[in-house]
Amino acid sequence: MEKFPDLMQKIISLSKRRGFIFQGSEIYGGLSNTWDYGPMGVELKNNLKKIWWKYFVQEREDVVGTDAAIFMNPRVWEASGHVGGFSDPLMDCKKCKKRLRADKLIEEYREKSEDATLPENWAGESTPPEKLLEYIKEKEIKCPDCGGNNFTDIRKFNLMFKTHQGVTEDSGSQIYLRPETAQGIFVNFKNVLQSLHLKPPFGIAQIGKAFRNEITPGNFTFRTREFEQMEIEYFVPEKLWKEKYAELEKLSWNFFLKLGLKEENLRWREHSKDELSHYSSKTCDVEYKFPWGWGELEGLAYRTDFDLKNHTKMSGQDLSFQDPTTNEKYIPHCIEPSFGADRTVLTILLDAYNEEEVNGEVRTVLKLNKDLAPIKIAILPLCKKEKLTSVARDVFGKLKSNYAIWYDETQSIGKRYRRQDEIGTPYCLTVDFDTLSDKAVTVRDRDSMEQERIKIDELEKYFEEKFN
Repeated sequence: MEKFPDLMQKIISLSKRRGFIFQGSEIYGGLSNTWDYGPMGVELKNNLKKIWWKYFVQEREDVVGTDAAIFMNPRVWEASGHVGGFSDPLMDCKKCKKRLRADKLIEEYREKSEDATLPENWAGESTPPEKLLEYIKEKEIKCPDCGGNNFTDIRKFNLMFKTHQGVTEDSGSQIYLRPETAQGIFVNFKNVLQSLHLKPPFGIAQIGKAFRNEITPGNFTFRTREFEQMEIEYFVPEKLWKEKYAELEKLSWNFFLKLGLKEENLRWREHSKDELSHYSSKTCDVEYKFPWGWGELEGLAYRTDFDLKNHTKMSGQDLSFQDPTTNEKYIPHCIEPSFGADRTVLTILLDAYNEEEVNGEVRTVLKLNKDLAPIKIAILPLCKKEKLTSVARDVFGKLKSNYAIWYDETQSIGKRYRRQDEIGTPYCLTVDFDTLSDKAVTVRDRDSMEQERIKIDELEKYFEEKFN
């Protein structure tokens, strides 16, 4: 990270320039902290989700998938604890009117100062508001925008987005956009159990959108109000939770290495008792060393039997499991690996970014894992002569069924190479005038920039070996 002190700005610029991520609603001035994935971004994100699904679901015998609705019965969120306890402690700076999260302001202060002491009875965002404000005044913590130290009282704001179902806006029709995907799995636990005759330990996986009315979003796509989660709820008998937690811990770490992330930029961090979520008795995060500091990529939480037990009470439905062999009846405990898809995409871009000097010029290249790369092969006829473009189109036809291919015949070959380097394309295939006689093309490797001549009728076998 030290090589590129302005790395974040470089990634934001590259993302727009090369079609990875755009500002949401940009032609209307944008909408704060909303982002749209462009042609390269959607391919990268889809590749990430495919790899995750294959690794955690397809290659395992004990994990199945679901895709639950975003809108759910409001009583789900009462049972989960989100209606009563899912809130941020917010206050306003009286000088500049900036709205701030009190707990985050304290955490940022502690990171920048040598004062490691915490407010009395500190419990993160759950610390009583008066205690937070007392600490802020005592330490003379200032507003990050204007430097003022005069704040309003702290109020609790629920993070769930409210909306209404139906044609009237009365309290009876009020529902929420889900703040997490997990509850869709818990409410379908009984359906999955009965339809597939599963027996714990087993997991249910889901990829989907979640929504939180965060007051302090920022750092590009790291913290947004609309985001995508890749989650598993892994159900176990209580006696097995430590064993299975350790297994999922190892699987999670290896997943990030499988993506090609540099191990020195990753770490585990266990939550203190004071910062645990209301449903968790143990949580560890995989964190990445972002340009602004360490940030969460995945949370691995032991949720005990909190969710199934509460949904049993609230719904009146029996969500226990009865072992057909022993006749033992119990409510399974749950371990949750929860990955942020958007954060992981950002991490992949940051980790893959590289600049090299080539012939006195700077070459910008994304050294992406081949499986993640939006485009696998770029086909580049040397010029627009019909004899060359015709052959290039034929090669495109041969390869397009198995790989994401990009065809480009505009500008010089050098500029086209640079474009493909910037989007992380592993191989560029050039059709030149010698192709007309030797029936071969030049294949250029992204990372080494080495080139080799390959016969057209051997290309399918060549790339099969390269991508396997």
